[in-house]
Amino acid sequence: MNFHVMTLFPEMITNAMGESITGRAIKAGTITVDAVNIRDYAQNKHNRVDDYPYGGGAGMVMQAEPVYRCYEDILHNKIKKPGTRVIYLSPQGKVFHQDMAKELAKEEDLIFLCGHYEGIDERVLEKIVTDYVSIGDYVLTGGELPALVMMDTISRLVPGVLNNETSAETESFSDSLLEYPQYTRPAVWQGEEVPPVLLSGHHKNLEKWYRTQSVIRTAKRRPDLLEHAVLTEEEWELVHRVQQEEAAEDCADSEKKES
Repeated sequence: MNFHVMTLFPEMITNAMGESITGRAIKAGTITVDAVNIRDYAQNKHNRVDDYPYGGGAGMVMQAEPVYRCYEDILHNKIKKPGTRVIYLSPQGKVFHQDMAKELAKEEDLIFLCGHYEGIDERVLEKIVTDYVSIGDYVLTGGELPALVMMDTISRLVPGVLNNETSAETESFSDSLLEYPQYTRPAVWQGEEVPPVLLSGHHKNLEKWYRTQSVIRTAKRRPDLLEHAVLTEEEWELVHRVQQEEAAEDCADSEKKES
């Protein structure tokens, strides 16, 4: 997987991606990260890439030409093939999720366009962008953090990036369920014991416990995910019991506050 990031702050991208799991993947050549400074494509002595918006309004807008020249350089001199997806990080885009990450992880190259100020001239967006993506309903200073979030998530799905290839299959959201609780040594910490089943070594019982805990945790913390989960009749009954217990606890808490 080759990531190409069009940005005004390339060090922000390379520094973050150069650490931890993604850093090791870069050193191993499993992924590459090319952060390209859009300012290098400005055609003025001060490398200015923004200007006042037509029609007035607050703030500045990134100009079309340096963004387009940057894109052309990446496409023709680095990727050297047409059809590469260009992702513009914007709160107006589709919200990023795990299934989208799985789809994007199949690509050989991805280009990320990070905006700043009040945005980017619409004309260049219409010309080069294939995907508008948001990481949530809030506004950030620029597109670098969303790009990093997406690259980190996508990288974990690239074969060879994770040491344990089963990790990506069992993590949260892999089957519309949250991941089960995790424990490590010591077996007793501050009087709290690790669930005995985890010490049993009985694989069938372990698998059942993992699944049950994932269902319970999802029902408690992210019940919205269950809409897309494939559950057995027994698991749906468990969900209903958990939700009834949660509702009863909420009711009891409300009564305590009122009294």
